[in-house]
Amino acid sequence: MSEKHIDEVSGVETTGHEWDGIRELNNPMPRWWVWTFYATILWAVGYALAYPAIPLITSTTKGLLGFSSRAELQQDLELAKAGQIKFHDMIAAKTVQEIDADPALREFAIAGGASAFKVNCAPCHGSGASGGPGFPNLNDDDWLWGGDLDSIHTTISHGIRFDTDPDTHVSEMPAFAEMLDRAQIGQVAAYVWGMTNTPSDSARAGSGKQIFLDNCAACHGEDGRGKVDMGAPNLADAIWLKGRGEDAIARQVGAPKHGMMPGWSARLGDTTVKELTVFVHSLGGGT
Repeated sequence: MSEKHIDEVSGVETTGHEWDGIRELNNPMPRWWVWTFYATILWAVGYALAYPAIPLITSTTKGLLGFSSRAELQQDLELAKAGQIKFHDMIAAKTVQEIDADPALREFAIAGGASAFKVNCAPCHGSGASGGPGFPNLNDDDWLWGGDLDSIHTTISHGIRFDTDPDTHVSEMPAFAEMLDRAQIGQVAAYVWGMTNTPSDSARAGSGKQIFLDNCAACHGEDGRGKVDMGAPNLADAIWLKGRGEDAIARQVGAPKHGMMPGWSARLGDTTVKELTVFVHSLGGGT
């Protein structure tokens, strides 16, 4: 039996391993650490037997305790849905004004409406409801068909120019290129732009006033502030749905674009439509 080698510097026995003149000290781990390590191995084995852990070809072992995180999640969802039933029943039985007047019910409706908005409305109106070219901003005070609770509910329920709903909002601006010449369209565009901005030619804008009164005032009003009952936009508030500037206005006058919004009542049901109504109204632009 060879004699044990003791390191001269540390006084610790070496393992006998040597590499390029370097020896390994024999410093074993503390016993408490070793027993802890063994305990973790036993814990891991017990956990793998008790819970789903070992992967198989198409699934995993079920575990002796029969635990399933998916089943637990489904149970939690069912409990949450059960807690929501009473609120849904109350929303179904109440008007949008009654829902908005009840703080607890209003809070629930806003939360549900926000969720429904992200799934169904955000693709057009944006995740923040700020709209975009051709899609109205629902946060401002400009409402084509009215911003009170009843008006918003009607618009969401039946849509705008939605062919499959007989109660949908319908209004169409005629193509004035068939009635006015190019110069007249330019004049009325300059006049409309001049309501909120400085027109490119004040004389041309002045000539456009009478053209506006003769052709446009019936829907937009003599002051250009629009008519909610006709879905005619306010032209004097510097909010432009189809584009800004005289050229954009001239294009819209000559060959107008008509947007379409689906009616959501048949698809989502009246309860969700009420939640959407309260949510949209809560954004701040409603009256």
